[in-house]
Amino acid sequence: MGLCVEVRLAVMGSLSHPLRDGPPEDSDPKDSYLIPRNIMAEPDYIEDGNPELIRPQKLVNPVKTSRNHQDLHRELLMNQKRGLAPQNKPELQKVMEKRKRDQVIKQKEEEAQKKKSDLEIELLKRQQKLEQLELEKQKLQEEQENAPEFVKVKGNLRRTGQEVAQAQES
Repeated sequence: MGLCVEVRLAVMGSLSHPLRDGPPEDSDPKDSYLIPRNIMAEPDYIEDGNPELIRPQKLVNPVKTSRNHQDLHRELLMNQKRGLAPQNKPELQKVMEKRKRDQVIKQKEEEAQKKKSDLEIELLKRQQKLEQLELEKQKLQEEQENAPEFVKVKGNLRRTGQEVAQAQES
């Protein structure tokens, strides 16, 4: 409680300094409203060497000490030296421009895919033909596997009959 009383007395003592109520003697009374009056009291801790008084210290700004803020500030300074001013565009406009850029890039990629060389076109045609032939072969094999046994025997008899006929002709 003693510290609180001393602080109060120190504050009250600082108010005991004489305040000027009137204009300065050497100036014109017409210009007295232009000159500010000394209204604020001067603090005692500047003059006194009292170790019990708590002296104000400048607070550290956590934003300015952050790494992100320092990097951003450094980048802004470099851009200013190069003559590049930061773009002051609204957020909506920035988003719309980004969408437009993305759309243009996507269209270019699609056009590049559409513009295929002659070689690529021929390769795709051959690939499609091979796939069709493979599908036809698979269908024939499935039909032969699913066919009744008498049809298979009949096919074998025809082949042997044709082979015998060819052997007799030659």
